[in-house]
Amino acid sequence: MHLHILGICGTFMGGLALIARAAGHKVTGCDAGVYPPMSTQLAEQGIELIEGFGAEQLALKPDLYVIGNVVSRGNPLMEAILESGARYVSGPQWLGDNILPDAHVLAVAGTHGKTTTSSMLAWVLEAAGMAPNFLIGGVAQDLHVSARYDPARRPFVIEADEYDTAFFDKRSKFVHYRPRTAILNNLEYDHADIFPDLAAIETQFHHLVRTIPGSGRIIRPAQSDALDRVIARGCWSDTVTFGPDGQWQASAPDADGAFGVVRAGKAAGTVRWNLTGEHNRMNALAALAAAEHVGVPVEQGIDALTRFAGVKRRMELRGTVNGVKVYDDFAHHPTAIATTLEGLRRQVGASRILAVLEPRSNTMKLGTMAARLPQALADADLVFCFGANAGKHALGWNPGEVLAPLGERASSYDDIGALVDAVAKAARPGDQVLVMSNGGFGGIHGKLLDALQAGR
Repeated sequence: MHLHILGICGTFMGGLALIARAAGHKVTGCDAGVYPPMSTQLAEQGIELIEGFGAEQLALKPDLYVIGNVVSRGNPLMEAILESGARYVSGPQWLGDNILPDAHVLAVAGTHGKTTTSSMLAWVLEAAGMAPNFLIGGVAQDLHVSARYDPARRPFVIEADEYDTAFFDKRSKFVHYRPRTAILNNLEYDHADIFPDLAAIETQFHHLVRTIPGSGRIIRPAQSDALDRVIARGCWSDTVTFGPDGQWQASAPDADGAFGVVRAGKAAGTVRWNLTGEHNRMNALAALAAAEHVGVPVEQGIDALTRFAGVKRRMELRGTVNGVKVYDDFAHHPTAIATTLEGLRRQVGASRILAVLEPRSNTMKLGTMAARLPQALADADLVFCFGANAGKHALGWNPGEVLAPLGERASSYDDIGALVDAVAKAARPGDQVLVMSNGGFGGIHGKLLDALQAGR
């Protein structure tokens, strides 16, 4: 079957393309501004990429158009598809109908930590010899790719996003996955462009809970009012809790970041790794509980996590120049910003942290959570915020006003060059520069390293 994928360079749709290719389908695709790294991965697999969404692509005559959620009404190719009566389906539904039915799906949902927890879980199964299939919104350094598929393998780890499926299907993506093992990692308000309030997201999470069989397992934090409300609507599966007061617990880390794992009141072993922050310890507990559900002993899972190298763009050290370290992190929600900074502060002690933030997500651009930023950034010694004053990434609020509670510690810029110069001038040996954005941020990491090298 020939599939033509609209929005193919997104992490999810690009991963889906690789899976479809591995399943034996002919795959082509298009996107606006075909870009790496996904374009590189796809080209290496012999997948033809077309720039833009021109209606002339109807001439390809695929058997099915697979639609990503970046496509909306008014898109010229989508309008031509609708006029022609051609067959089309959303990416999540195609995956749910054609790839996942025979799999043991391990879905990782939650406002934060989906990519990291999915990567941890896939790595634990990989280390256990299960060679799992997976579709993850990032690249774990141990796994090398974001998606993999072998129809002979039953475990399938998937990052289960609550964002809507497509312009014609406003349910969350994860309702199509029908997992047997589901991690509900946390639940806070996000995606203000899609959901009016937290209750609306809770409804989608309960739709997910309704699809899990009685023999399945739900893994959730012991303390979460939002998830309490979700489960109270009805639950038909075994539920396992993690975190303080949970069935799975983590001891406080030692000076090197190692922490003990306690399962059902009994010590199970110690994870020794380089990752920081309480959030990653919670991610690890959830991954261990999920892996146990498919037969991986906890001791074996702990050993695998000790060798887990992390995920690109999650506290990824991009370089060190003249004693200044520059990190890249995906954090963009206030809770994720706060936990990332907390983890780095615990690791570096009294060393200065220079936080460089691009509020790029739709929720942050709308300003729904802007008031929480000063508290979220409290662990930073200096804060540099980028807010474009025009274009698709323009903010609907004033960073200078919002960050005023931080006083002289905070400054804002609408020009990346000026921001880079300011950070480079402020930095001194021993500083930690933490860049946080869910986008490319104009290649700021390389620009910062160059500026530091030049002594600007």
